[in-house]
Amino acid sequence: MTAPSLAEIIDNGLCAGCGACVAAIDRPDLSMQMRDDGYLRPVGVVLTAPERAILGAVCPGKTLEGKANAPDYHPLWGPIRTLATGHAIDPDVRFRGSSGGVLTALAIGLVESGEVDFVVANTASEDDPIDNRTVARGDRDGLLGAAGSRYAPSSPLADIERHLATGKRFAFVGKPCDVAGLARMAKRDPRIDRQVAYRFAFFCAGVPSRRGTLAVLDALGVDHSDCTRFQYRGDGWPGLARAQRRDGSSESMDYSSSWGTILNRYLQFRCKICPDGTGEFADIACADAWYGKDGYPDFTERDGRSLIVVRSARGEALYARALAEGWITCASLDVGEIEKMQPYQAARKRNVVARAAGLFAARRTGPVFRRLALLRLALAARKPQQVRNATGTFKRSRGKRIA
Repeated sequence: MTAPSLAEIIDNGLCAGCGACVAAIDRPDLSMQMRDDGYLRPVGVVLTAPERAILGAVCPGKTLEGKANAPDYHPLWGPIRTLATGHAIDPDVRFRGSSGGVLTALAIGLVESGEVDFVVANTASEDDPIDNRTVARGDRDGLLGAAGSRYAPSSPLADIERHLATGKRFAFVGKPCDVAGLARMAKRDPRIDRQVAYRFAFFCAGVPSRRGTLAVLDALGVDHSDCTRFQYRGDGWPGLARAQRRDGSSESMDYSSSWGTILNRYLQFRCKICPDGTGEFADIACADAWYGKDGYPDFTERDGRSLIVVRSARGEALYARALAEGWITCASLDVGEIEKMQPYQAARKRNVVARAAGLFAARRTGPVFRRLALLRLALAARKPQQVRNATGTFKRSRGKRIA
């Protein structure tokens, strides 16, 4: 198989914007930059043949190989060793987190116990509150400051070399595609397995363009140039989107309105054909453990509750320690309950084969997904739904470039 070029990946909607290619190829003239359409993409150079081989080896947008042959693999939800719902025992951590604060509690526990030197995660940019930056935080206050969802483009792998160069041990928190990219990079760089003590992911429904956040600001009546702080969620569950002006006044919007009616209309294309929105390559993945109402998730404000999926032996040991040392409290969960909490994730994975087929029919190219149980899910899915997904993706993909 011919190694892909950056243009082939980007123009065919396969780029997730994670930054793995920038880190692995390591050229000063290759960087992640924000495009006019509001997505982060690698730009700057035409790659040599060896560099294209590296791109093909690390890019999680083009190729993803799972673990469907493992005994603990669930076709919809990936590897599961322990499944639970829970929340951080510390009330501040629970309140600040997007759901129950479990990932933040684990991060704080690891730093305070000295098991890791710092945690790499996204937070709001100091230059622009609607943008993201990836930071290394090594104390409770810093990790609390990075708590909460950031529904905007980020490239946390682009600068991973800086963290590896310290020689220190750290934990990594990212989107499923970021964690998958890190796992692919680890096959080429043994420092990753030595130094990244834990890989944490959160369930992801997709990355909205920067334009989505600007649309939220417009709906709130807050001018972007006057916005000094923007919060997508947190401070409650699910929490409000809040924009603060220079004079200290602020406006807010509930989650159903911000995500449900605005942000999710701006998702990048690769997210719509994503086979792993649930962090299958993480040690522990967390999500909103939504309560149900009339067969759908209910977004009424409550005390936060996290869905916790422990995926590896390393994650299993940490989970047991977090319970024993009082970082989190949890209750076991039956696997059949996940789909009630996260119906979108189940539907998207069932439809990945159909959508990928639609992309291939339109572009004669597409992603390569292996050992993710996708064919099994597609064969069991309703055929009219598969046809609609394939047809819709085909129609959308016939343009010159797709986001």
